[in-house]
Amino acid sequence: MIGIVDYGMGNLFSVSKALERLGAEYFISGNREELLSADALILPGVGSFRDAMARLQVETVKEFANSGKPLLGICLGMQLLFEESEENGLTKGLALLPGSVRRFPGETYKVPHMGWNRLEFVNSSPLLKDLDEDYVYFVHSYYVDAKEIADVLLAKTNYHEDVTAVVGKNNIFGMQFHPEKSSKLGMALLNNFLQLVEERKATQ
Repeated sequence: MIGIVDYGMGNLFSVSKALERLGAEYFISGNREELLSADALILPGVGSFRDAMARLQVETVKEFANSGKPLLGICLGMQLLFEESEENGLTKGLALLPGSVRRFPGETYKVPHMGWNRLEFVNSSPLLKDLDEDYVYFVHSYYVDAKEIADVLLAKTNYHEDVTAVVGKNNIFGMQFHPEKSSKLGMALLNNFLQLVEERKATQ
């Protein structure tokens, strides 16, 4: 059972519809006990990092992450996994992964980064198993510099900067783009996450 974290800032509808298409059982909740009972959590997000951290049940998400069960952050949800963001002033994140979130310089190019960009796989992971590099859909003004997080970087793209696209360490995963809006590759990535969840359950 997949729990989608509801803290008032997520793209809950599109994520839930994607899980339905993949045949996954899920629930949407902001209740601590319900979230901790899930086999895996998805942390979606649209909006400001600072607002998200103010609304999020931080200790619940950290407790879930420390349990070893899989956690996937999407878009802003991925950024929240890191140590801090400079959006609207420096704000501390969940610090489940090392690294900082910063605004695109955008001196000679358009910000936000909006549109389809091709992924470049960097390190192997069950999340990328049997997948080919392809295009996915991004919408964001802040990013994690791919050059600074080599230990957790799974895939990157380029939008005038090396942009972190997929991250993973132990049971913590993140995608800067919207997999639920990213056609074939996006759905395949979500399906691999679901397979990872099932494999973990089978070994418990």
